[in-house]
Amino acid sequence: MGSHQDSTRDDSPQPLPTPATAAGREGLDALLADPGRAVVALDFDGTLAPIVPDPDRARAHPDAVPALAALAPKVASIAVITGRPAEVAVHHGGFADVPGLDRLVVLGHYGAERWDAATGTLTTPEPHLGVAAVRAELPALLERSGPAARGTWTEDKGHAVAVHTRRAPDPQAAFDALRAPLTGLASRHGLIVEPGRMVLELRPPGMDKGAALRSYVHSLDAASVLFAGDDLGDLPAYAAVDVLRTEGTPGLLVCSGSDEVTELRKRADVEVPGPAGVVALLAALAHRLA
Repeated sequence: MGSHQDSTRDDSPQPLPTPATAAGREGLDALLADPGRAVVALDFDGTLAPIVPDPDRARAHPDAVPALAALAPKVASIAVITGRPAEVAVHHGGFADVPGLDRLVVLGHYGAERWDAATGTLTTPEPHLGVAAVRAELPALLERSGPAARGTWTEDKGHAVAVHTRRAPDPQAAFDALRAPLTGLASRHGLIVEPGRMVLELRPPGMDKGAALRSYVHSLDAASVLFAGDDLGDLPAYAAVDVLRTEGTPGLLVCSGSDEVTELRKRADVEVPGPAGVVALLAALAHRLA
C-alpha cells in the first residue's frame, strides 16, 4: 500500500478489505449502498499524516489529498477530526482550494473549531481560562522536573497545551515521569490530561473526538459512518461509533496500525498499515463508488 513508483507497478486501487466483524461488514455495506448519506471521518496525525519527531513538520501522506478529492464528491461529507487547531491541520494537510474537496470539513481542537472547505471559513470559541494558566506555569514545572523533562518539547495549540517526549533520551521514561505532575497541574486549573503517542496534552474536559463525531453525524442525519484513527485520543470516536450503531447508524472502524499503540487494533473492524494503508483504503473506496 505504499506510493513508490516504478515501471512495473500496477497503479490500480487495491480491493477493499473485508471487515473482520459482522458490525464492520454491516457498516461497509451500508456505506456502499447509500454513499450520499455516509460520513467518512478521519484523524490527522498518524492516520492521514505519518508521525514525525517534530509535529510542525507533519504533512499529509502525498497521496492523501488526491484520494480525498476522489472520494469526497461521492459521500455526504469527509470530516478530519483532530486535536490540532483547525487551521494548522488545513495547512499541514494541504486541504485548502483543492477541486473536489468542497464536502470536507476540519473539526479542530476535538470539535471546538470548524473549518469548511466549501467556504474557507473558520469558527472558533474563546479559549478556556485554565489553558492560559497552565501555559504560564508549565515552564517552571518542567524546570523543576529536571532530567525527566530533558529533551521534551511544548506545543501551544491555543485551546490546549501539549508536552511531547518523543525527542527525550528515553521517551517512555519521560512520558511516565511527567504524567503525574502534568495531571496535577491540569486538574488545578480545570483541565484534563489526554495521553497519546509520546505526548501528554492538557486540555478542557468535554472536548473529545467522540462528542465531535456524534454531533456531526447527527447534524447530517447520516445513514452510515466510517472512522479511522491510530491513537488513544481516537478511542472516544470508536466508542461514539459503537453508540451510533446501537442507535441504528451502521459504522466501520478502521485502525491505522502502529507498534506504539495497539489498543485500537483490538477494537477495529479493519486494520491497515499506517497512513499509506489509510490512503489506499480511501482510494479503493473512491474507485468502488465510481
